[in-house]
Amino acid sequence: MGVRGLHGFVGSSCPHVCTEVNFRELAEQHRSTYPGHTPTIVVDAMCCLRYWYTPESWVCGGQWKEYFSVLEDFVRTFTAAGIKLVFFFDGMVEQDKRDEWVRRRLKNGREIARIFRYVRAHGEQPGRNMFFIPSGLAIFTRFALKTLGQDTMCSLQEADYEVASYGLRNNCLGILGEDTDYLIYDTCPYFSISELCLDSLTTIMLCRQKLCASLDLGLPDLPLLACLLGNDIVPEGTFETFRYKCLSSYTSVRENCDKKGSVVFAVADHISKVLRLHQGEKKLEEMLPLGPNKALFYKAMASYLLPGQKSPWISHTPKAATTSDKQEVPMSSDSESKPEVPVNLEPEIKQQVTMVSDAEILEVARARHVQAESYLVYSIMTSGEVECSNTLEDALDQALPSQALVYRPVRQRVYSLLLADGQGGAGSCPPVREWFVYAGNPLRHPDLVRPLQMSIPGGTPSLKQLWLSQEPGTQARRVDVLLACLDLSSCSSREELQALESPFRMLCCLLIYLFVQVDTLCLEDLHALIAQALCLQGKSAGQLAGLQLDHVDPRAVQLGSLLVRGLTTLVLVNSACGFPWRTSELMPWNVFDGKLFHEKYLQSEKGYSVEALVEQNRSRLATFYQLKSIVCKACLEEGRRIASQQLWRRHHTGRWGRQGPSSHRTSSGHSRSSQGQHWRDQGPGGRHHEPDPWRRHAPSSRWSN
Repeated sequence: MGVRGLHGFVGSSCPHVCTEVNFRELAEQHRSTYPGHTPTIVVDAMCCLRYWYTPESWVCGGQWKEYFSVLEDFVRTFTAAGIKLVFFFDGMVEQDKRDEWVRRRLKNGREIARIFRYVRAHGEQPGRNMFFIPSGLAIFTRFALKTLGQDTMCSLQEADYEVASYGLRNNCLGILGEDTDYLIYDTCPYFSISELCLDSLTTIMLCRQKLCASLDLGLPDLPLLACLLGNDIVPEGTFETFRYKCLSSYTSVRENCDKKGSVVFAVADHISKVLRLHQGEKKLEEMLPLGPNKALFYKAMASYLLPGQKSPWISHTPKAATTSDKQEVPMSSDSESKPEVPVNLEPEIKQQVTMVSDAEILEVARARHVQAESYLVYSIMTSGEVECSNTLEDALDQALPSQALVYRPVRQRVYSLLLADGQGGAGSCPPVREWFVYAGNPLRHPDLVRPLQMSIPGGTPSLKQLWLSQEPGTQARRVDVLLACLDLSSCSSREELQALESPFRMLCCLLIYLFVQVDTLCLEDLHALIAQALCLQGKSAGQLAGLQLDHVDPRAVQLGSLLVRGLTTLVLVNSACGFPWRTSELMPWNVFDGKLFHEKYLQSEKGYSVEALVEQNRSRLATFYQLKSIVCKACLEEGRRIASQQLWRRHHTGRWGRQGPSSHRTSSGHSRSSQGQHWRDQGPGGRHHEPDPWRRHAPSSRWSN
């Protein structure tokens, strides 16, 4: 993240840039300087996820109660020191950074493949050196922090820009994160989350003024340096030849400086001794080999300019346009004497042409997005483009499908709800561009996914009815729409579902959908999922941390992630439907624990009795049979009988092993025509994904390539 090689350079070649500081002392100084103002730290939450996730187990799907306890301790410590925290999360991926996003997702995919190879070979979780954050961690961290009473924001553009802007505008104590872009922005001080000691509230401050002094640069020169070294917009290789030309003409000898460090010094030296000589006289493109990358380079430079800031390297004239970072970058009217600044007008276009035209509804969606109350809804309604990062899924075990495909029919119904808005039906809606990671998807293009019409008793209500109406009966309509998104409108167990206590109502709805959609799940899986949710209610974070597993099963790893991604999907559905359920009902720390599920999964596979699974608790036993009955009954109505794995394997031996892309289905996919494409018939590659007309018990068809 940030400027390529800058973090290593500071650590090895300019260690004096890093200074140990104490937040308690800084807060006292801040209060003395600004009486009446609460010292505030703005936190780049995405940079902090690895620091916050300290539970020992991470591969089984997440230790959510333990994680919530860690966040609680983090917030409590800063609050006790009189320091306010404001958290920012990424709310979108800017188009200029899409290639970098894809590169990281593909890299993550290779890391996940290594994790599963290790689990299969050793039957245990890999060491921390292979750590991969549990699926859905960023999404649920937002809601955890809101539950803890913290100001939590979701960005409308790249989060680091909004973090830097907020810190400057509100005179914050500093920024807490782990991104060298914060050394480039001219904003409040930057503190390292990786060096934070919570007990003493000490960390390392990285001082951009000291960095400038070491490089003989001014603060306005740092964006130019960042773009020449490479960042998330300008690929590192773009100016590689130029950097080595700088290095070949650089004559100073630095102690304790490796080749990468020397490159940074050489480029900075070229800026200070060569480019500055002609500043204001020549265009940058006359002094630098920008070539076809000129527009990208200027846009990257402008992306570091916070509101009200200017750059000596960019022309400033009265005429201005807006870049994709919502900065005014002047356009020269005199191309002979002023540098021509390429401009991207895309954000202005997006403000005028969105997927939804109702300004009032868009404003509500925007407010909920910014306040981190919803998930994906605003992106769907404005850009029609959404993304989902990697999930711990075993690409070699195709008996369990990717979550991206399992929950796609649900998303398709949500697209219909948000984009058709009760008028014209799903057929009138354009496709949504999905950047979802799953095995076989090279992410060269987004999948074009068409909305799917829902069947709702009484018709589909408008978004104004769902989101804004206070009329009696509106809440019941919201529930109707939510169930329709899960294709449960005709479920005869509906009243039983409604009568269940939180959070088991939600869990049952998710399990019904999951077991109808995925025909390789068996009765033992259902037993484990229900039993762990029931036993979780009586266990503390400490007790869960103390659980020890006999071994780690790769299928259980993926199944745990599949369930957690189901919870994130329910957050989307609940947001789109106007919050018929309390958001707290959908949080994993209420219904799922990775190690506890893994324990129940292993026990269930060994044939443990239901009594043993619920730990001989009579109250849990009664609830277990109630939940199981509701799920099995609803599945049976869809022609899906949930069988024991022993019986299932005797009759369907081929389905549990690895299947190639041309394998045939050996049994029904249990997918009605209203459900959209079954997961076995979905695939990557930017093609359109539309409702699939084949019905249950249709002849076998080949997998999509």
